[in-house]
Amino acid sequence: MSNIAYPPQRPLSVGEILDLSFRIYRATLLRCLLLATLGVLAGQLTYVYGLARGRGLQGFVQSIQGGAHDPVFWLAYLLAIVLSLVLYAAVLLRQRAVIGGNRGDGEVAAAVRRTPAMLALLALMVLTGAACFVPVLLSSSMAGRAGLVLLLLIPLSYVLIALSCAFTVLLLEQAGPVASYVRSWRLTYGSFWRLSLVYLVAVIVLLALTGVLGVVSAFIAGLFGHGDVVLVAATAGVIIIAISALTTPFYTAVALAVYGDLVARKEGTDLEQRISATA
Repeated sequence: MSNIAYPPQRPLSVGEILDLSFRIYRATLLRCLLLATLGVLAGQLTYVYGLARGRGLQGFVQSIQGGAHDPVFWLAYLLAIVLSLVLYAAVLLRQRAVIGGNRGDGEVAAAVRRTPAMLALLALMVLTGAACFVPVLLSSSMAGRAGLVLLLLIPLSYVLIALSCAFTVLLLEQAGPVASYVRSWRLTYGSFWRLSLVYLVAVIVLLALTGVLGVVSAFIAGLFGHGDVVLVAATAGVIIIAISALTTPFYTAVALAVYGDLVARKEGTDLEQRISATA
């Protein structure tokens, strides 16, 4: 049983948010590892399909170009999105259950029930992000478009921060997609720079961890590959999936910590009662 006090009873500093994220991650990693691994594998469906069609290993853009006129590719692509959403949502829900002292069962079923709402919310978020670049489409010159893209990264960053809690709200509060979208804006209002720092430090930590694990993985792949290029590539692929599975629960742990801080900051002492009623 976890001894993590969640949700926090007071607003947290940046360091305290990150500390809470690490404590959630450590307390829930083993319970979430299978779900995280399945989520990572689900995201590879288009690459698996490309290999089955003899296209070899390709990057994201190349795989999109190669399957542009293949309806089965787009079906695999949509299925990868849906399954990834469901499994990553299940990771977050299981983490919330475990740190609340529960066993953590039924999260996949709960995530499946929320899939239509998650897809609708994802569409709202994509449309909002795309709206930031409407001026680029209206520009007549290529040079002007390039400058606008760089300039519009600023409002896009604000939008990403403003909507960073939307999925957490949808899952923990059982809110609808529009309500989750609006509530995320309200929760994050006035916290742009603080949240930017939280996410920046979290990304730096993940990059450092991934880099260390990547170096170790490359050594292991070369050691067991014995110079066989195919075997080295296969070993490296397995290790990359393992690294992604190990880091995925940290993303959701950060999401939980940030959400808990924002609600405590905005709404105070009624946090425990409202989340407990919907958990």
